[in-house]
Amino acid sequence: MTYVVASHTLRQRRHPAAAIGWVITLVLVPYLGLPLYLLFGQRKLVRKQPGIARATGFAGAGPEALWPQQLAASMRLAPAAAYRSLRIHEDGGQALRALHELIDSATHTLDLCTFVLGRDPIGDALSEKLAHRARDGVQVRLLVDGVGRMLGGYRNLRPLSAAGVKVAIFVPPLHSPYRGRINLRNHRKMAIADGAWLWCGGRNLASEYFDGAHGAKPWKDLTFDLHGALAGRALECFERDWCFATYAPGPGQDKPKGTGPGPVAQLIPSGPDQSDDTVHALLVTACFNSRERIVAVTPYFVPDDTLLMALTYAAWRNVAVDLVLPERSNHRMADFARHRALRELASAGARVWLVPQMIHAKAVLVDNAMALAGSANLDARSLFLNYELMVAFYESADVQRFADWIDRQMHGARPYAASPPGLVRDLAEGLVLWLAFQL
Repeated sequence: MTYVVASHTLRQRRHPAAAIGWVITLVLVPYLGLPLYLLFGQRKLVRKQPGIARATGFAGAGPEALWPQQLAASMRLAPAAAYRSLRIHEDGGQALRALHELIDSATHTLDLCTFVLGRDPIGDALSEKLAHRARDGVQVRLLVDGVGRMLGGYRNLRPLSAAGVKVAIFVPPLHSPYRGRINLRNHRKMAIADGAWLWCGGRNLASEYFDGAHGAKPWKDLTFDLHGALAGRALECFERDWCFATYAPGPGQDKPKGTGPGPVAQLIPSGPDQSDDTVHALLVTACFNSRERIVAVTPYFVPDDTLLMALTYAAWRNVAVDLVLPERSNHRMADFARHRALRELASAGARVWLVPQMIHAKAVLVDNAMALAGSANLDARSLFLNYELMVAFYESADVQRFADWIDRQMHGARPYAASPPGLVRDLAEGLVLWLAFQL
């Protein structure tokens, strides 16, 4: 059994350090390694299909935005779709008002997916609003991650169910029927009204993401809302997640739909439900296609070797690489582990900016060709394990709007000054990074 499982491990497209770690654990301590592998070892739920057809005729794609759509088509992602009325939320207050407007506007269906639903005033108000809409006759579905529910204070969801809201927990960690998948989390955040209005980004439904928790300042975060066919693409993604969480048969094959008039953007779901590591592939390819600039904002920066190498090579090619991070995030281990990558980037000429306030936004801008915004952090868990959702915007005017938003969040940021680590710190950083690959 050890041999079979170890052989299976080598086909998981893991980082070499992770594969070697699993094999050594399975061989040396099989009675410990096998249960751990069955709980945490599986990373993908679908296999890569052979025979990729060359796609042509991308909608709304100028020369500078052609390669992202070509890559997405090669990974069998849904084509880009039209959108309109894009609003990038300036702060938590604007984001919350937009979310309430979306909820109030729903006439037939209202679907929400979140990692955390807080046991706090924001969570209370949203829960009451969802219950009210369900009592009005709207079909309301709420999908909450199993671990995220505990992190948010373990809100009691029975009153929502009693009001008519359909509630599903994504992979409950203590009684999951999915053997080998307990370590997979749904980190996607979206709200969709009638399949036509999408609210999306990095904010969980808790106080710290909107107006602050326990008197503290709210975190800086990035969400947006829009109308159009792109919202229908997000609803298809939600349907697949809902079916997985409720053990229902999956939805049928999506039929191609016209993009309609206006600018187009592309939904980039990433995770075990995709045969490829879609967001990671898009980021690495972006680094080699960039000509002028790469701007990235993320709360946690612990990239794998491939992404770090691609960013470093971009800086070597005189591409302006700017990385925006919080000076101190809410995860101390991530803050400790990020310095090895930051030192390498800084030595290559990249600029790292540390924002004094906690910033939870996730976005990457490449030249004026693409703005990638959504839920994925630049760390191994987000890029290789979590269910994540990003949106690639190709309209140059909207790409610039995202760039302007990031610039405003950088007010007061200080440049990162790299310093060589001592032996103890270097060993400790390596140990933390090694452990991160296993989980």
